[in-house]
Amino acid sequence: EFPRYASLRAEKVNVRSGPGFRYPIVWVFIRKGMPIEITTEFESWRKIRDRDGSEGWVHQNLISSTRMALVIGAVRPLHDGSSTTTPVLLFAEPGVQGELVACNKSWCKVRIAGRAGWMQREYLWGVNAEETFE
Repeated sequence: EFPRYASLRAEKVNVRSGPGFRYPIVWVFIRKGMPIEITTEFESWRKIRDRDGSEGWVHQNLISSTRMALVIGAVRPLHDGSSTTTPVLLFAEPGVQGELVACNKSWCKVRIAGRAGWMQREYLWGVNAEETFE
């Protein structure tokens, strides 16, 4: 099912112009765990898109099903519960990466820097608008 989100399994991931090792490397990701969007697949290759909209092909072995998200827009609070009235555990800057633990209609439970808490879904890139999971 497309698009779907995943993350990068390795510290260094070559992104190619097409689905095969014979295609040239167009850029290299150097951020393990970075969330990516998978837009299509061909055999063992996945066409991915990053937060900035850059696209390319990556071998499936370099992709993890671990769900990650990026904090977007501004400095965002990570709350103790799924409400703005709950205590703030930490503030995360844009670009900070966290592991997605669960998402409900408007909040996601995220693990950032070893702390698990809740952040409003709209502050995260790496989860579809209607997606809920535990």
